[in-house]
Parts: sequence; structure tokens; C-alpha cells
Amino acid sequence: MSWPHIVGIGGTLRSNSTSELALRYVLEVAARAGASTALIAGPALQVGIYEPGCSQRSEGANQLVRQMARADGIVLVSPGYHGSISGLVKNALDYAEDLRDDPRPYFTGRSVGSIAVASGYQAAVTTLGALRNVVHALRGWPTPMGAAINSSEGPVFAPDGSCQFRRVAEMLEIIAGEIVEFAVSQRSVR
Repeated sequence: MSWPHIVGIGGTLRSNSTSELALRYVLEVAARAGASTALIAGPALQVGIYEPGCSQRSEGANQLVRQMARADGIVLVSPGYHGSISGLVKNALDYAEDLRDDPRPYFTGRSVGSIAVASGYQAAVTTLGALRNVVHALRGWPTPMGAAINSSEGPVFAPDGSCQFRRVAEMLEIIAGEIVEFAVSQRSVR
């Protein structure tokens, strides 16, 4: 049996933002567990505003949809903007509508880890809840562990990408493990 393919979606347009580094961290842990990974973050999320019923898509939008369709597991990371998901991340998730007629519609049968990063716990927690609600709406399986990261407590990641807070690293590692474990079990069922 081949190992699962895990796709990370999120971050901001700012290179090496805390949310992008959290996404990279989870994908690295999943890769160490044997999964193949793909990252769609930052400028790769500038795919054009989702337009229902429009058959013309940018190459970036087509790549995003192909990766979501191929994924056995997904990691979603959003900054908390005014208490919810950023427009950039929400727009990317809207493209999951293109999977409605797929053999596995939307996020069906996929484990989805959700991570929110904000300058304060209130926005991080409400954004995490919003991400998990979208995952449910897309028929995905939210991992039991989600992460609300408060970036106001200091730099969460070092310049080399290592996590500087042990509790945050543990949460991200648990999320990666749950995504891979669920994806492997789902592949064996399919």
C-alpha cells in the first residue's frame, strides 16, 4: 500500500508568516511519517475569486483543485482576521465546490487538521472554530486535535522553522499524526 498524500493549504501573502510556518511544520512531520506532501500557501493561494458555474479557472486554481482531489488528508491554516478565517484561505476553500461531482465529493473520506494563528487567543479560537465548521460542511473529518496559536506571546518559530514553544510543537505533531493515521486507515478501507 502506498503512503497517503497530505496537502497543506493556508498561510498569508507574507512569506514565512507564523501561519505558513505552522503549515510547513505539520507537513514536515507528516513527511517524516512517510506521507507525500504538497504545500499551497502564500502567493500560490492567489487563484482568483471563486465564481460558481464558471468553467474557466487559472492554472493556480486548477492546481489547487487537483491537489484537493488527490489528497488523502488536508491541513488547513488560517490567520485570524477579525475573529475568523482570512478571505485568502476562505476563497481557496470555496474551490472545493469544484469537487462536488468527484468520486469523493468535497473532502469526503479525508482527515483535515485545522490550525488558527492570531495575535491573541480570542481570534485564534474563533478562527479555529470557523475552520472546523467549514470542514464539516465539506464532509471532511476534522482531527480531534486542532491548534489555536497565540502569536502575541513571542516568535513561535525560529528562523530555521523549528517551533520555539514545546506545547505548540506537541499540538502540531499530534495533528500531523492524526491526519496520517486516519488517511492510512481510510486508504485500507477503499
